[in-house]
Amino acid sequence: MARKYSARKYSKKAAAKVGRAMKKRKAGTLKSGRSGRKVKSRKQAIAIGLSEARARGAKVPKKAKKRKAKKQ
Repeated sequence: MARKYSARKYSKKAAAKVGRAMKKRKAGTLKSGRSGRKVKSRKQAIAIGLSEARARGAKVPKKAKKRKAKKQ
């Protein structure tokens, strides 16, 4: 059975930005936006890399919208 391949979700530029953010996090020099606190979370480092890539116009999917819980 042949395997189906789909288009890249993220561009190579975006992947490079995320990689750079991850290296900075490992070195302990990655800082978050306004507060300037050191980033320790892996997920946050990825988010920072993707947002920087978005700002540069790289191919990155839009941010997921937050869903509100329904009241009963």
